[in-house]
Amino acid sequence: MAESDFPGWHGTTIIGVRKGGEVVVAGDGQVSLGQTVIKGTARKVRKLSPGGHDVVCGFAGSTADAFTLLERLEKKLEATPGQLARAAVELAKDWRTDKYLQKLEAMLIVTDGKELLVITGAGDVLEPEHGIAAIGSGGNFALAAARGMIDSDLGAEEVARKAMAIAADICVYTNGNLTVETIKA
Repeated sequence: MAESDFPGWHGTTIIGVRKGGEVVVAGDGQVSLGQTVIKGTARKVRKLSPGGHDVVCGFAGSTADAFTLLERLEKKLEATPGQLARAAVELAKDWRTDKYLQKLEAMLIVTDGKELLVITGAGDVLEPEHGIAAIGSGGNFALAAARGMIDSDLGAEEVARKAMAIAADICVYTNGNLTVETIKA
């Protein structure tokens, strides 16, 4: 099969919601290859504790690439304990300039409870508006749904869960098998 014929891996919707003194990161479990669901229970949200400082990460894109980036982020966090933004910028710089890392196809949402950031291979470290970040195939659906609920009486986890349910109803590459991690500010 020629590289141009490869249907590509699709899947993953990750959302981060900050509200009421906590940040919740939720991710679905679907991994698809072309029109086939390969796995419905993948775990794309993880809690890291480099240097005793908790960080929650969610990833979209190639799993191997994302794990490579998570390992690199963990090393950056160990070098700059408690400084998530600095570690994220250092990772983004490496990702943008290193010939090996440039080929990695993934995106990350990371939070330490105080900061909520999106890190991309284009060298971006973005702090989203309205305390909501979303990436992946159904990211825009989840983002729109969460933005519509953020001013309601719902807590951060409820907003994230409902937004993911809406994304799963709309995006064929997103399912309702969630991994949810919460971290306090």
